[in-house]
Amino acid sequence: QVQLEEFGGGLVQAGGSLRVSCAASGSSNIVGDMGWYRQAPGKQRELVAIITSSGNTNYGDSVKGRFTISRHNGANAIDLQLNSLQPEDTAVYYCYVKHRYVDHNYWGQGTQVTVSS
Repeated sequence: QVQLEEFGGGLVQAGGSLRVSCAASGSSNIVGDMGWYRQAPGKQRELVAIITSSGNTNYGDSVKGRFTISRHNGANAIDLQLNSLQPEDTAVYYCYVKHRYVDHNYWGQGTQVTVSS
């Protein structure tokens, strides 16, 4: 089993920046890709960013060029730097871990990011 703890989030004005972080604990040897999804009220959960064990990244189209995901060397922990935030970025951001060996994902409880106009 893997447990995820999320940090950061909060309220920021449009154009501002935030950082959210996520740390995985438990069976660390099964942690594969890590990343973030988000869900705004009334909308489906969508990809924000993913980073693989080898450091390759993939971003959702709406955040490319504004958000940056990074992974701590030797640790199952990631950061997401959110820059140039806009009101449409308001959502609950969920940390996600892909099981390295089987088709299973783990999810954090989510952290709220609110961007005021």
